[in-house]
Amino acid sequence: MTNSVAADVTLGLVQMSCTEDTQANMTKAIQGIRAAAGRGAQIVCLQELFLSPYFCQTEDHAFFDLAEPVPGPSTVTLGQIAAELGVVIIASLFEKRAEGLYHNTAAVIDADGRFIGKYRKMHIPDDPQYYEKFYFTPGDLGFRTWDTRFGRIGVLVCWDQWYPEAARLTAMSGAQILFYPTAIGWLPGEKEEHGAQQEAAWETIQRSHGIANGVYVCSVNRVGHEKGPSGGLEFWGGSFVSDPGGRILVKGGTGEEVLTAKIDLGKVDASRTHWPFFRDRRIDAYTDITKRYLD
Repeated sequence: MTNSVAADVTLGLVQMSCTEDTQANMTKAIQGIRAAAGRGAQIVCLQELFLSPYFCQTEDHAFFDLAEPVPGPSTVTLGQIAAELGVVIIASLFEKRAEGLYHNTAAVIDADGRFIGKYRKMHIPDDPQYYEKFYFTPGDLGFRTWDTRFGRIGVLVCWDQWYPEAARLTAMSGAQILFYPTAIGWLPGEKEEHGAQQEAAWETIQRSHGIANGVYVCSVNRVGHEKGPSGGLEFWGGSFVSDPGGRILVKGGTGEEVLTAKIDLGKVDASRTHWPFFRDRRIDAYTDITKRYLD
């Protein structure tokens, strides 16, 4: 299933704040990748839309100027870093596919610097200060996995993390690790009453995907307060890696940091053997899952 014979793989998570200076954000991300690689990371994941502040707080046509082709300038830059360091890089980018057609896209770059594919975010939210439907067309590439030098990986993006169907289909295509580049935070006025519950729900749902599918989960969130309506957004960080049993292996705080976690891909097979959820699925009884609702 993979190009690697080694079971032990080290993941790197770059948790950072962003400014309006896209070049400074790229420089900071590369510094984070280098730091992770220096600590043994072989697959490094960046947060959602790491090149800019989270611009979806408002609907503003000017922000479409941030978009770029994928592959394009950013994947070339990151490909050079990947080849230099011998690491796989997962980078979340604002993709301009054509005039008037944009996606929230994660690029996958192998450890030799090659761009090997992309995932276009499938589930697009439209909530207060998360006006993504204004900017992003829903993905049309399906749920995908890639064989990299260090394992077979699947990538989903932020809002996708709430959907068990997305995790299941990605795992069914062979993913050993689910990566979730993320931009999630608190509305300051809601934090005191709802903040702890919101963050707990976010972490719990992703850990449950790991358990239900026998995979590792790596979720990378941004940090910092970003200006916007109603006090802006306070991104809570909390990036983490969990194992196929849902156990947290590493977890970040609310500030900028680079995290690493060593994982054993052999536990994917062991978990699926002892908890054979794939074996016991009643695929003959699931046809209604393709309906919007059962009236």
